[in-house]
Amino acid sequence: MTPTVSVIIPAYNRATLLPRAIDSVLSQSGVDFELLVVDDGSDDDTAALLKGYGSRLTVISQAHQGVSAARNAGIRAARAPLLAFLDSDDWFLKGKLARQSTLMLANPGALVSHTEEKWLRRGKHLNQKKRHRKEGGNIFSRCLELCAVGMSTIMTCRELFSRFGMFDESLPCCEDYDLWLRVSAGEPFLFVNQPLTVKEGGREDQLSARHRLGMDKYRIYALRKLLKSAVLTREQDKLTRRELARKCRIYGNGCLKHGRSAEGREFLEIAAQDLE
Repeated sequence: MTPTVSVIIPAYNRATLLPRAIDSVLSQSGVDFELLVVDDGSDDDTAALLKGYGSRLTVISQAHQGVSAARNAGIRAARAPLLAFLDSDDWFLKGKLARQSTLMLANPGALVSHTEEKWLRRGKHLNQKKRHRKEGGNIFSRCLELCAVGMSTIMTCRELFSRFGMFDESLPCCEDYDLWLRVSAGEPFLFVNQPLTVKEGGREDQLSARHRLGMDKYRIYALRKLLKSAVLTREQDKLTRRELARKCRIYGNGCLKHGRSAEGREFLEIAAQDLE
């Protein structure tokens, strides 16, 4: 039987954390699903761990190519009409797949939905700031400033990737910011105002920690790519150029502060051009 939902977990050297993520998916009920774990070239005990789950999940193994390539491999292998994503250090709460798939199936014109999430840092509850609050509908302006969609909260129709493209494999991080910008420019997001995923941060092995000093550079890349796509309305174009200039000023001044003068001047010039 074809499952209703395909859940995709990308994994790279996360053998100690993967069981929690995997078990949170396998314990879901009320909907037929398949679980695909993409082992992105791990050299720890990930392969042996996954083998122990037997036929309860599907393993896709590839050379290390990064999280975008891993998710894209999962998308291509998925059999279900609905796709859900879970990062290897996060986990689903009970009823996540049933609640969200019911919402998607009740709104056949919708391509994407997301949910509220709980945040933990080193095991302790972390209150989200107002700027991180989730919402539904037209969220494009919110997505410009920061990634307003939690990757592990997402459920999409397969058609979304045909219309808006896959994850950008050239990006080492902020690939979710890039994709949800493209999607939110053209599609509203359904929203479940209930935490159905737990996100845990505060570890140095996370992409957001490893790239925290250069994340705006990748977001600038995504904004410039979006402007070149010529799909934005006049108002969206204006908002995007304003945010691009803001991010370029922040990043450019940061480069100057840290002695990278040529790079700093380059981004400050981009900011000036997009304010004209």
